[in-house]
Amino acid sequence: MATTTPTVTNVLHTDYQRSVAAYWNNNQQDPVNLRLGDIDGLYHHHYGIGEYEPSVLEGPQDTRDDRIITELHRLETLQAELLLDHLGDISPGDRVMDAGSGRGGTSFMAHQRFGCQVDGVTISEYQVEFANNQAQQRGVADQVKFHFANMLDTGFKAGSFRGIWTNETTMYVDLFSLFDEFSRLLEHGGRYVCITGCYNDVTGGRSKAVSRIDEHYICNIHPRSDYFKALAANNLVPINVVDLTSYTIPYWELRARSSVATGIEEPFLTAYREGSFHYLLITADRI
Repeated sequence: MATTTPTVTNVLHTDYQRSVAAYWNNNQQDPVNLRLGDIDGLYHHHYGIGEYEPSVLEGPQDTRDDRIITELHRLETLQAELLLDHLGDISPGDRVMDAGSGRGGTSFMAHQRFGCQVDGVTISEYQVEFANNQAQQRGVADQVKFHFANMLDTGFKAGSFRGIWTNETTMYVDLFSLFDEFSRLLEHGGRYVCITGCYNDVTGGRSKAVSRIDEHYICNIHPRSDYFKALAANNLVPINVVDLTSYTIPYWELRARSSVATGIEEPFLTAYREGSFHYLLITADRI
């Protein structure tokens, strides 16, 4: 089996990367992630899809917020399940990567579903420690490992992964550099799955609402076209593109009515409804 430890020691290459790492290291107690993850021990760092159950807004007022939190977590877990549905046939002997793995929720779901080895990489040392502690508690630390590593330069052996995914992390990096690294890491015929928000080239540059999202998360949302240009330049051929925009709006509508609302909900809803922002799932194979 290929080595499970990256060889790169200089993980953070730029001041921007250091600022992003500091953002995630310093937002350790963000209730948006922790309260939802506390429900079943799957801690996600992404959003949800699907219609929410209207009954969560009804019933006793004193338990209303708990019902909303539980429903938000169900929707974000559905999103992760959809991503894993598109990874294709993964066997227990395969190895997959969660690039920008956060606290590890989707990595644990992948191991539970496929029985394979999972490597998560993140530039947040806090997230690495949190996720590896979770792996120990779950008794899967020999198969699910999290690394303090840069997904642009992971240090893993070429061709060592059957599948790689990113879930709302590509807006922090240059797409051409990222997909060059993923193309190097994937075996021939290996699969990459991406779920991301991207701005709509047809409407021009970033809208005001998209710019507010960038400012809130210290990220750089890419135009939709750049994803396909960067994939094509790096031997990654899309085989499926799903527009999830209409499916994610209910999540944001419900979150805006919860105790974990941060104020960023309205820019997301505005951008999605006006068509300046899209929420896409892209599946591509390494040729």
